[in-house]
Amino acid sequence: MTRPWSIVGLLGVALIWSPIPARAQATSASDRYATDVNDAEAAALRGNRADAEIRARRIASLYEQQGARSSAEHSSAGRAYLLLSNGNAGAVRSALSAFDRAVAADSGNLDPQRRIGFLFLEKYNAPEARASFELVLRRAGSDADALLGLAQVEEFEGKDSALSTARRALTAAPASPRILSYVARLHLDAEAFDSANTLAERAIRADSTHLDAWAVLGASAWLNGDSSTFARALRAARAVQPRPAVFYTALAEAAVRQRRYADAVRLAGEAVQLDSGYAHALGVLGTNQLRLGDMAGGRASVERAFALDPFNLWHKNTLDLLDKMRTFRTIRQGRFEVVAPADDAELLALYIVPLLERAYDSLSVRYNYRAPTPVRLEFFRQHADFSVRTVGLLGLGALGVSFGSVLAMDTPNARDRGSFNWGSTAWHELTHAFTLGASAHRVPRWLSEGLSVLEERRANIGWGARTTLPWMLAYRAGRVQKASTLNDGFMRPRYPEETSFSYYQASLFCEWVEVSKGAQALPAMLTAYRDGADTPTAMQRVLGLSMAQVDAQFDAWLKRRFAVELASLAGPGGADSTGGAFALTMRAGLEMLEAKPDSARAVLERARRMFPSYAGDDGPAWYLARVALQVRDTSLALTMLEQVTGRDETAFNANKLEAELRERRGDLAGASAALERMLWIWPYSTGDHEALALIAARSGDHARAIRERRAIIALRPPDLPEARLELARALAAGGDVAAARREVLSLLEEAPSFEAAQALLLELRKRGGLR
Repeated sequence: MTRPWSIVGLLGVALIWSPIPARAQATSASDRYATDVNDAEAAALRGNRADAEIRARRIASLYEQQGARSSAEHSSAGRAYLLLSNGNAGAVRSALSAFDRAVAADSGNLDPQRRIGFLFLEKYNAPEARASFELVLRRAGSDADALLGLAQVEEFEGKDSALSTARRALTAAPASPRILSYVARLHLDAEAFDSANTLAERAIRADSTHLDAWAVLGASAWLNGDSSTFARALRAARAVQPRPAVFYTALAEAAVRQRRYADAVRLAGEAVQLDSGYAHALGVLGTNQLRLGDMAGGRASVERAFALDPFNLWHKNTLDLLDKMRTFRTIRQGRFEVVAPADDAELLALYIVPLLERAYDSLSVRYNYRAPTPVRLEFFRQHADFSVRTVGLLGLGALGVSFGSVLAMDTPNARDRGSFNWGSTAWHELTHAFTLGASAHRVPRWLSEGLSVLEERRANIGWGARTTLPWMLAYRAGRVQKASTLNDGFMRPRYPEETSFSYYQASLFCEWVEVSKGAQALPAMLTAYRDGADTPTAMQRVLGLSMAQVDAQFDAWLKRRFAVELASLAGPGGADSTGGAFALTMRAGLEMLEAKPDSARAVLERARRMFPSYAGDDGPAWYLARVALQVRDTSLALTMLEQVTGRDETAFNANKLEAELRERRGDLAGASAALERMLWIWPYSTGDHEALALIAARSGDHARAIRERRAIIALRPPDLPEARLELARALAAGGDVAAARREVLSLLEEAPSFEAAQALLLELRKRGGLR
């Protein structure tokens, strides 16, 4: 099903509806529609859509019959058409046309030009919105409303400049409730609750009827358990809008940002009950129903929202994706449902279900919590589809996401080989289902991410974030967040790499807690959050430390743990980023790698001792392995390769080389382990599956051999009958003669003259496979 587009391109900013303030609404005496359109907008703000539409329809009718005598009248007519636009794409076009005529009638009247910008912004056209606001700013460089609009465009585009642009708007109009409320909401999104509250209160002092401000204040209070302030905000919202659907929708969106998806469904549902025609509430409801796995209910809600707002990019993308997902295959096994493109489902389920069953057992013991089952894991072959499933838009950089018992992630082939480890990603996301659930979805993001990375490292050799040179340099330079401010690294990163550094830093914090306070401390912290504690309270209750003490002790532990590495990176200044003696030594070793391998070996070994925790396939261990192979020192090569593959979950080439060397030496167990690690990086090579199947068969590991034979069939090799014959042989070797016979009989139905299959069938009959 293709959903047509009829206007203005694409953007999407979730905006609480609020009319442009009175300063920009000033009209001349010749504007016959001004009073009526103001009254109509006031009715809409009160939630009385019927009254607003009656008034707006009357203005539109007069405008269509009598036209306009001034730019202001064209602009007022455009405002009236916007009030008629719920479920009416034609009214949107009429509004745009009226605003265009207003500009043509008086190019010095900036009000309609601003309104064009906000119309494009509301209807998801970022470039046109930006162009409109910039046109205003070229004429009036400090126009507050145009700066506000520009900030909202930048926010949607994911630019860090949104807050600074909004602050410019606030400087231009420091008492504007609209701008104050917007900046407050940005702080709320970033979990800077004190700043959000202060700005919202300023907006309320400027205009006690400003619904956006009450919504921010109410959301902040609700998130922090401040029942008194929440009740005050709700009373005020009801005084403005007796059926405050906008207020409850804002609460639902705040719940989403805290990953409280069930609360979001409940709150958005209340908003829909208050106003069944509020498209934004329906969209929030449907999106979060989908996040909880209610696919039918979520689709119905999003369809209703899209019918009311056919320009909404989120809803269009989501419905298109749901159409595509109808072609996906669902495999239900144990406590899991795997939903994936039909060509991927069988292959991926072979590996991911046993892995996640193991993860479920491990995590339920560690956190004394059992995530609701079945856990649904959705795979997307195109990263754009995963991005839409997650946030409704393209461009999300993550690999996976957890909504609780609904997980979503890229298939391994959604990215280049070696880009990520799909096994550790799935384990990471399932961990969130446990830590979110154990804390009633109240654990802060930084700690939840830290726990997930820590659990990756526990799961398998080499998995999870490890020590890198950029992280170590950032830590040495004081650019990595302290424990007390780690959430800022996720919510308000100061530089592009800070979020990835914060994942690793948070996992180290979790390690430190376990080392210093025992294995039960981390689950106890989740319990404290579940019971309503904030982070300082949770730290004091579980660790017996103030935040200042936590920062000091954690930092001291890091300095002890990485003392050797930090010393090797020392340069002329504290903030030196050249890598110190380690970088110089590495450079010297690489320069003599080809011409003087013996000398290079000694230098690189010195570099390895300088940075013993180095992770990655560009460090001393990898190059030492290459040198060892040059001089045929297989033992050293394997020792160095172990260090690479044991610290880098995406080291495909290093694992492949290790598997080959170990098989040559007769180390079948080691070769099998290396091949297994390769499959969690890239499971699409028939040759790798064949190699593992043969090694498993030689080792007597029949279950693994059978799995690999099934994987080869799932990859649809050119000689499919031969692959099925090999599966039958593996089943027979594993003792399941009946299953082997069934496979052969099925094969012979499709290829009755396949002599090798006929011979195997006779052999199986002799072994007693006939029933």
